[in-house]
Amino acid sequence: MGSPSSFAELGLRAELLRAVAEAGYTTPTPIQTQAIPLILAGKDVMGGAQTGTGKTAGFALPILHKLAPTANTSPSPARHPVRALILAPTRELAIQVEEFFRTYGKYTGLRSTVVFGGVDIKQQLPIVRGGVEILVATPGRLLDHVEQKSLYLGQVEILVLDEADRMLDMGFIPDIKRIMALLPATARRQNLLFSATFSNEIKKLADALLNEPQLIEVARRNTTAETVTQSVYKLPADQKRALLEHIVTSRNLWQVLCFVRTKHGASRLARQLEKDGLKTTAIHGDKSQIARLEALDEFKAAKVQVMVATDVAGRGLDIDDVPLVVNYEIPHVPEDYIHRVGRTGRAGAAGEAVSFCAPDEERLLAEIERLLKRSIPVVAAQGIVAGRRLPRDAREARSPRPPHDRAATHARPTPRAEPIDRNPEQRHIPRPEPVDRNPDQPPRAQAPHRPQPAAALTATASAPGRPWLKKSAPVPALLMKRRVAEPESA
Repeated sequence: MGSPSSFAELGLRAELLRAVAEAGYTTPTPIQTQAIPLILAGKDVMGGAQTGTGKTAGFALPILHKLAPTANTSPSPARHPVRALILAPTRELAIQVEEFFRTYGKYTGLRSTVVFGGVDIKQQLPIVRGGVEILVATPGRLLDHVEQKSLYLGQVEILVLDEADRMLDMGFIPDIKRIMALLPATARRQNLLFSATFSNEIKKLADALLNEPQLIEVARRNTTAETVTQSVYKLPADQKRALLEHIVTSRNLWQVLCFVRTKHGASRLARQLEKDGLKTTAIHGDKSQIARLEALDEFKAAKVQVMVATDVAGRGLDIDDVPLVVNYEIPHVPEDYIHRVGRTGRAGAAGEAVSFCAPDEERLLAEIERLLKRSIPVVAAQGIVAGRRLPRDAREARSPRPPHDRAATHARPTPRAEPIDRNPEQRHIPRPEPVDRNPDQPPRAQAPHRPQPAAALTATASAPGRPWLKKSAPVPALLMKRRVAEPESA
């Protein structure tokens, strides 16, 4: 039996086929072809595919198909319990997944919403309390709603963990276990786990979460899309920014996605690129949700040339026609490289990914190549103005400096004239000792200064044995002996 050539052959409802056609999709991807029939049959599924291959629609369409018969227009929240729960690791991915459900389910009458942190929970409470059948959430904010008693999870029929490997990396496993304790038993619900990479930890999570799962892998495990051209530049770290600027400006690129490892590094690089004349924005965990959404909107509208992102913020970005992904810093986790590269070349389109590898990042690059089981071609960075320094030919072509007069440099300097004593009467007034300027020294009453005869000053300065001693110097407070209070008599 051949693979289905259209969504209609998968047995989906007419209202779903209408929405899919309006979205511009005609042929299902391999992950959709294999996952949709299994989910419609009620099987637990463990799906693995590269990002950008349509795995979100692979579980969204069958969930909408199964829940559509119970859709209703009743205003009662009790008639709209949470029946499908989708957990996502980041805000951007949660928003993207809920947009898929809203787009494909607009003719079903089902209610869906998304909840995530970073915004005031009071804005989400009325929608959640009003009742939704499909809830997309980040784990932390979902538990906040549970504590607010704004939703009940006892009627969940389908649980989805999207980007499960990132759930592990971000330490969400304790929260996921708390959420699973609020759901019906594993045997009474359908469980779906999707991830671009599989590891031993993912397998352990699948054993605890899934019930006799069906494994789907549409490509070799832990690989990148074949439509993405990959290369690496090996150069010092201080030359990376000049290389990035050269690539963007020489090719007149827009919507370049640049990945770094830290939030502070993302902000710093964005500021530097702005000074270099590139229209740049940044997205990372320290930014507010409003600022992150504004940055994404500008990037999607091709209003910026470069968007600098961290791995957490960059996970789940579904942006069409990203021409280039730049690994400005090699990731510490090799699987993150696969997710970064997956931001380009989506849905079968061609893409390009380049990496900048400094000498101290050679080990990280070797781990990535070991995971991919292939080597990444090395490209020479020739003709690049590195570190804002002129090339050697340009430096030699500059006009020579005037001859250096070594004799004038080592000549004896002209002696300075003696300072003029403009106030002879104040010459012999002693300067305050450092102890007088000690802030820890308790204030002391100082008598007004009275000029002393020159003979007295000379006698004080020439005191035998201690020429530096001044009679007026106070005793430091730390050296003063305090009188111990005598005990009271019985």
